[in-house]
Amino acid sequence: MREECKHFQSRTYPSGEVARFCELDLAPEAPWRCPADCPRYERRLADVAWVHGSLVPPAIEDEPDGDSEEISALLRDAESVVDSVLPTVLDDVNAEEKKSKRSSFLWKRRG
Repeated sequence: MREECKHFQSRTYPSGEVARFCELDLAPEAPWRCPADCPRYERRLADVAWVHGSLVPPAIEDEPDGDSEEISALLRDAESVVDSVLPTVLDDVNAEEKKSKRSSFLWKRRG
């Protein structure tokens, strides 16, 4: 991916796993590559002349073997797995937020 693009995002999790993606979801083969002729590519202005030091995340893993169609199919399958559990996760988060708000309201009333 073009890490110098304004729309490139990277997140490093405590496990050490790094997620690299286009925040506009325009890179169907993320995290390996962006479209060569991406209509929304914009060079990030904040670091145009910067030299990145050792805090830059490690290089991305090697691109999987196979043609572009196989890679796209693999990524679509992964996205469908995430999409299938998303409603359940959102329900759990919403329930937890409601419980948290309710307990903080009760705590304030007692005090």
